[in-house]
Amino acid sequence: MESKFMPKVFGWMFVGLIVTFITGYVVQSNPQMLETVFGSAWFFAIIIAELVLVILLSARVRKMQPTTAKICFLLYSFVSGLTFSTIFITYEMSSIIWVFFLAATIFGLFAVIGSVTKKDLSKLGSFLLMALIGILLCVILNLFFNWKSLDLILSIVIILVFIGFTAYDVQRIKWLKENDSIPEENLAIYGALQLYLDFINIFLELLRLFGNSDN
Repeated sequence: MESKFMPKVFGWMFVGLIVTFITGYVVQSNPQMLETVFGSAWFFAIIIAELVLVILLSARVRKMQPTTAKICFLLYSFVSGLTFSTIFITYEMSSIIWVFFLAATIFGLFAVIGSVTKKDLSKLGSFLLMALIGILLCVILNLFFNWKSLDLILSIVIILVFIGFTAYDVQRIKWLKENDSIPEENLAIYGALQLYLDFINIFLELLRLFGNSDN
């Protein structure tokens, strides 16, 4: 039943966030672990592992055993936490906490909108995907020119795009539950991954805008 399914999706998303944040915090508190993660070829291996896991989950979750899908999601959350440790070094803990609650409030609001709206948001998905491609191109361009004003604009646009994705993904997950043959356990993991990515991107960009640097 849908009344039990969506809480399962959000529950797995929350578990993933907890794994990521705890991993990041533990890594930043241990200088030797930090050096291992960022001071060697392991860093590139971690980035590649993140990409492989998220692509694998997105593309193959339908055919995975439910246990395999859960393990892959938790592993992705853990690997993401390794690189996530940088935020605990860069920003004050108080900033991280209040921005987390700000992001959770915004995310929760648009998740509710996506859940209750009767408006079909499927066309919004295509627009958001094109906007995301444009953002990636701008990010690559800014690596060469380093325009500070573009950084600010990109952060705002990224927040808006992933706010839109939040509403779109919630509605799409509900639609898949009702119209697709994907096993419920697998769909819960797939949905948790999509919402996890939405939340993380909103959180990180809000942190860039409002976070206080930890000198």
